[in-house]
Amino acid sequence: MENIIAFIVVFGLLVFFHELGHFLFAKNAGILVREFAIGFGPKIFSYKKKETLYTIRLLPLGGYVQMAGQDDEPIVLNAGYRVGLLFNDAGEVKQIVTSNLEKYPNIEPFEVASAELETSLFIKGIVLGDETEELITYTVARDCEIVDGNDKRAIAPYDRQFRSKSWIHRFMTIAAGPVFNFILAFFLFIIFAFASGGVPSNDARMGDVQAGSAAATAGIKENDLIKEIDGKKIATWTDMTTIVRANPDKKLNFAIERNGEIEKIVVTPKKVTQGEEKVGQIGVMAPKDSSIGAKLSYGVDQTVFWFKQIFVSLGNLITGGFSLDKLGGPVYIYQSTAAVVNNGAIMLLQWGAVLSINLGIINLLPIPALDGGRLLFLIVEAIRRKPLDSKKEGMVTVIGFALLMLLMVLVTWNDITRFFFK
Repeated sequence: MENIIAFIVVFGLLVFFHELGHFLFAKNAGILVREFAIGFGPKIFSYKKKETLYTIRLLPLGGYVQMAGQDDEPIVLNAGYRVGLLFNDAGEVKQIVTSNLEKYPNIEPFEVASAELETSLFIKGIVLGDETEELITYTVARDCEIVDGNDKRAIAPYDRQFRSKSWIHRFMTIAAGPVFNFILAFFLFIIFAFASGGVPSNDARMGDVQAGSAAATAGIKENDLIKEIDGKKIATWTDMTTIVRANPDKKLNFAIERNGEIEKIVVTPKKVTQGEEKVGQIGVMAPKDSSIGAKLSYGVDQTVFWFKQIFVSLGNLITGGFSLDKLGGPVYIYQSTAAVVNNGAIMLLQWGAVLSINLGIINLLPIPALDGGRLLFLIVEAIRRKPLDSKKEGMVTVIGFALLMLLMVLVTWNDITRFFFK
């Protein structure tokens, strides 16, 4: 149960910040956001504030921000449609009720002749029961809602729609999701550094010495400064670990500085298996730099490092031949999260940061239905100097989404067979 909760919290946090980026930039651009959702599938929690519905859905495998003029169908009231109208104090239509009219005692029954709910904002028709059958035109309020049973959907005047905004506003709104993932990773790495008491340093000084380790047995202590190993000058932690790893079960002559004096100590690295390689290990942690500057730099350095690592891995996946075994889906992330939890809850911070960078990079891939695909459409629009055909773009996006879902199913099944049937 602990592992399941950890998975939901970590993945939910990454999705929340990703969608928060889209949401904040959409709001800043004046775009009407219909829904801010974490997860997919049936709603398990919902809360509506003003024009936006905030939901948590059953499957914690993603999320979305539904923006008017991009992710929704336009509202159309056809001629002959019978509705009920409710008005605000200014005499404008504030609600258009499309069903269960009998539940509204103050409603005005109305038969639509024509309506325009994006630019002109009017509804024209006949008041039912009026013997003159005179056509009447009402102004529709900008915050008018279409009410269908328990569902209320705000109309979207054209200037509140995604497609009406400038190119730069649309580009920033889409790009904000992945960017917020990178920002989240930066802060998680910093929090990890503070929670750990410091960040690894490359000084050739010993950190924590594990009890019963080869170093402890030989008499090495914390804060000992390594000067030489077998006569070779040691300037950094990397210099020391390189020699130790290359000499499992071999005696090494350490020259250390302790309290201003040089001492000679013989250490025999223990042979351990890492992957398919046999390496030496003496059981000493790297020294830590606990300065605030080092902790802040750690956030930058680790974010850049993992960005490069994941980007290179994706490149190798393409150039080295595609294989499902090189991909990991929700089951792989769950298994990996469980392993991280077993190593201590604090490690979830670092793992979450790496996953956040991974999520940001994956979403930037130029695949329809992902943010990268939408950004590609916008770049093509900038080159052509005119928008792409919305129907064609929508068709490509739907096909891309279907292929993405198919890939997700295949990857998930591959994960299940890899972890549970092998």
